[in-house]
Amino acid sequence: MNTLLKISALLLALPISVLANFSLPASADSTASIILSTKCQGGYNINIWQNKTSRELLYRSTSPKGNLSLGRGTVKATEGVRVYKFRKGNYEYWVWDGTLDSPQSGTLEVYKNNRILMQKACTKS
Repeated sequence: MNTLLKISALLLALPISVLANFSLPASADSTASIILSTKCQGGYNINIWQNKTSRELLYRSTSPKGNLSLGRGTVKATEGVRVYKFRKGNYEYWVWDGTLDSPQSGTLEVYKNNRILMQKACTKS
């Protein structure tokens, strides 16, 4: 009886774990390379990854308000500084890779409906 219970639990857990794995957002792993890592005011840690095969840009952040994982980012050079942009619904997340005055600095900006909600100074880590 005990063995039958263990086998039943295992057979139930396996499909759930497989489904959960496929339903999660794109993850940065050995198929992606980190291209920017910053630490921002307020405990925001931002990593920008690029998938080695598809070249897709991935955004990963940890903060006191929670973790965020986004894909399908874009990058654009603006006045000699790269800005990575990611969207989720009405929100946009911009990560500036350096500033004109300091290449080791940067900025995290969060917009909702094209209005700025938050701006944090960052340093590359």
